[in-house]
Amino acid sequence: MIPKIITGKGSTRRLIAYLFGKGTANEHVDPHLVASWNDFAPDPGRSPHRDPKKVEKQLYTQLDQPVAMLGRRAPQTTVWHCPVRAAPEDPILSDAQWAEIARRVVAAAGIAPTGDTEACRWVAVRHAEDHIHIAATLVRQDGRRPKQDYDIRAVQREARQIEVDYGLRRLNPGDGTAAKRPTSKEHFKAKRLGQDATSREILRRRVRRAIAAASTETEFFALLEASGVAVRPKTEPSGDVTGYSVSLPGDVNKQGEPVWYAGSTLSGDLSLPQVRKRLTVTAPGPVTVPPGSPWNQATAATERILHHLTHSEDGVAQGQLAALGGVLDLLPVTAQTAARAELEQAAMAFERATRSRVAADHSSARALRRSVQMIWNDPVRHGDGAGLAMLVDVALTAVAYAVHWHRTRRHAQQEAAAEHALVHLMTAHAQITEPILARLTARAPGAQTKHRYAYHLQQVVPEHAERILNDRAWDALTTVLAEAEAAGHNVSALLDQAVGQRTLEDARSPARALSWRIRRLGERHVPGPQAQAANARAQRPTSPPLAPEVKGHQR
Repeated sequence: MIPKIITGKGSTRRLIAYLFGKGTANEHVDPHLVASWNDFAPDPGRSPHRDPKKVEKQLYTQLDQPVAMLGRRAPQTTVWHCPVRAAPEDPILSDAQWAEIARRVVAAAGIAPTGDTEACRWVAVRHAEDHIHIAATLVRQDGRRPKQDYDIRAVQREARQIEVDYGLRRLNPGDGTAAKRPTSKEHFKAKRLGQDATSREILRRRVRRAIAAASTETEFFALLEASGVAVRPKTEPSGDVTGYSVSLPGDVNKQGEPVWYAGSTLSGDLSLPQVRKRLTVTAPGPVTVPPGSPWNQATAATERILHHLTHSEDGVAQGQLAALGGVLDLLPVTAQTAARAELEQAAMAFERATRSRVAADHSSARALRRSVQMIWNDPVRHGDGAGLAMLVDVALTAVAYAVHWHRTRRHAQQEAAAEHALVHLMTAHAQITEPILARLTARAPGAQTKHRYAYHLQQVVPEHAERILNDRAWDALTTVLAEAEAAGHNVSALLDQAVGQRTLEDARSPARALSWRIRRLGERHVPGPQAQAANARAQRPTSPPLAPEVKGHQR
């Protein structure tokens, strides 16, 4: 159950007119009161013999009466509005049940504490099966202001208890770091415009992608404009830029003017000061670029996230998660069409897991952000897809570690978001890797070479040898080993190093896991001429003993 508190100025007239109207897309069905401060307030939806507009006026006049009595002494903010929505899978509640829920919400918020006859005036309007709207004024009937200490948190706590009491879908408690949800009005507008998401969600996605790809503030704004986003910097008289707003072409208000969203209203971590904190760690300057392709550098940096999530301070770990979110934001534009949709969903889900009450230390993620930006700027970044496959393989493990990290710190919403991202990332991983594994399988070496690799496998990792030999990806692994050996690597040493990186106990396909690890190791560390010659002499076959008979299908 989701309550959402909105406050405003002036009279409740426009709010009451909206609640008892047809809605922006005729979505309001049978609007009527289910509860009120005195249980006999005028109901425009249940007064068939009277003009509904006159009843509406009577209702908002009674609601506003305590405010009107104060005159100029009335507070600036006088309207309190709280939609309360059930989940789609929840049972349909009766009017009486919604009435009781409304009373519990206004009591928790301090609007109308139980038994307080001088509390604020309020009404609960139902115009759909799955939600109500509570409208109230923020002046008590005795002329005083209500005590609203932490009303948002109090209402959220009450909503969690209501879910238990009524057997509704139980949501995770929030921590105040979630991005602002689109309103019903925004959803209906997106539908009219033919958009697959609201403008707020589309803009949030594009801003996050621009942050991940940019090295400077100027580049950040340029990337936004290149993605079709209109940008309006907030400039002070001194000439300093202190904020920004963004808008989508075609998203206009009733006056035909663009609808602007400040970065901070898209999400707390998208305000200009927060963007600058991210960009500071990737600003141009002297930096040591390790050898190898950008894909290998990004994969190596992503692998280090696992260490940070298990050994580093929380601030560093949170900074690593923010950088991982940037990786996921950019992956869809580097992927083939088949996997793009799942990667998009993974990025959108993981976005919630990148924010918590822990202040992020972004400096430790410099290498990861730089390497991902190099992929973005590489004109041949797509390649054969192997680089993407290796990075997604490591990102999959990093997201699984993120689930555990949030769980141990009781970050319920972030844990759920990471789990959701994991599901989409697993699907994308299969879509990306299966064609590559099929090509590797088609190039598998001959039986004698595979027999020799099986011998090495039994020497290095005897406890997993049988599983690997019977794995569908065994032939693909032999191709990867053959390519590494041709480049001068020692097969036994590579296998030993790959196995030592992480346990194979939880690997669904140990041969596939080893394939990506060995591919990364082989491309990251190329042996010199002398090492290649020594490896070649060491790896001349001397008729190893026969491997045990392989059961099942090896492909």
